[in-house]
Amino acid sequence: MQVVFLGLPGAGKGTQATKITEDYGIPHIATGDMFRSAISAGTDLGKEVQRYLDAGLLVPDELTIRVVKDRLEAKDAQKGFLLDGFPRTRPQAEALDQILAELGRPLTKVLYLVVSQDELLRRLTGRQVCKECGASYHVVFNPPHVEGICDRCGGKLVTRADDEPQAVAVRLQQNMLRTEELAGFYAERGLLGKIDGEQAISHVYDEIRQILRGDTHDYR
Repeated sequence: MQVVFLGLPGAGKGTQATKITEDYGIPHIATGDMFRSAISAGTDLGKEVQRYLDAGLLVPDELTIRVVKDRLEAKDAQKGFLLDGFPRTRPQAEALDQILAELGRPLTKVLYLVVSQDELLRRLTGRQVCKECGASYHVVFNPPHVEGICDRCGGKLVTRADDEPQAVAVRLQQNMLRTEELAGFYAERGLLGKIDGEQAISHVYDEIRQILRGDTHDYR
């Protein structure tokens, strides 16, 4: 099962990814995690990534694609993966196709969590993340059992600077067109499954499971 997860910031991908990886036994592979893994391994590839990050620069596509290929070749991804944060553009999507063709493991499905901009603003301004493990919570929709403390690892929960209202609005505008372009690219190939991300968390997951089972589903 090779799955790409699409959705704007705040759509709920992190929450649903945890459920998917637990139930289907595939790793949740996020772009940031891939970079950290490459750096921790101390490889030449990781050192190259580190140089860009240390300089405060975006990692270029060519290098990101090499990191993705390296990660998808890892042992834990041999039975499938849930790829989150890559691809971000059509050229990256085409590069991913090439990688998977070389590995002989084409995409199974692309999941797209659809949430309105107004709802995303409401969600993101209440989002908190764990400083230690990156788990995501919301003060209203998905609060931790103990306020300010991560359920998973006990780390401290914080509000990121880029989750402040002004920053959120700018980020959503930047991401909207890019995400819709990717959704169109995958819809043309019959891979896209749209999910109404404004439902209850359990209902969203029910729809995700329907799509991964191969049931016909296209929320509009």
